[in-house]
Amino acid sequence: MRVLYLGDIVGRTGRDAVCERLPDLRRTLSLDVVVACGENAAHGFGITARICQDLYDAGVDVLTTGNHVWDQREIIGHIGGDSRLLRPANYPPGTPGGTSALVTDPAGRRLLVVQVMGRLFMDPLDDPFAVALREIAAAPLAGPPGRGAEAILVDMHAEATSEKMAMAHHLDGKVSMVLGSHTHVPTADAQILPGGTACQTDAGMCGDYDSVIGMIKGPATLRFTRKMPTERLQPAGGPATVCGVLIDTDDTTGKATRIQPLRLGGRLAETMPVV
Repeated sequence: MRVLYLGDIVGRTGRDAVCERLPDLRRTLSLDVVVACGENAAHGFGITARICQDLYDAGVDVLTTGNHVWDQREIIGHIGGDSRLLRPANYPPGTPGGTSALVTDPAGRRLLVVQVMGRLFMDPLDDPFAVALREIAAAPLAGPPGRGAEAILVDMHAEATSEKMAMAHHLDGKVSMVLGSHTHVPTADAQILPGGTACQTDAGMCGDYDSVIGMIKGPATLRFTRKMPTERLQPAGGPATVCGVLIDTDDTTGKATRIQPLRLGGRLAETMPVV
């Protein structure tokens, strides 16, 4: 199976870049499934039902979120009825929204998508390490026919690269890939761990990099230099870089066979996966 994971989509410029690029990427890279983090897609804060549909129409199969999932209050009433939109699985019981999605690709293979959120420098949610194991048990990698999944993607939404890397090692051999989101900067540590799990501690963002992690740099910088409240942060509106990670998996074992970063457009040096 060939899976493309896109990092945090930030604001209109990030949405437009994804919607413009993704249909061609699905064709040229022969993608089977596309997963994207959409928690910053609505003007940098949260996501709306309409934006979800726009991204689905462009070719996204599953959307994950994160700590900004509830920023657009309308999503509270929508998320429970949208099986393709996930919130972190380690929110308390009773929180609305799906915690995992089982997607079937055109060849009939199943990809389980799970998201958990870290706790270091973030909200004190339930233990993401235990919750991740619970979620993947519902469709284990290379499990029995009709119950297992041919591949499993875990989106680890966390501030600390150490916690994201720890999750990758925690799940090594049990999932196909552990991919980090939230910090909006693509890391250079794409690798396949000894047990066959691909990982990268952050896939980066789909947004304008002439910014402070996607936000207009002036007001964002003032928060550091003056330590005073500033105007509400706004997404930068310049040309966006589409950032993500391409992973190939073995259909028999579910283990990763290749992981390659993707960066297109905007200010960052471009890199296109070889297929």
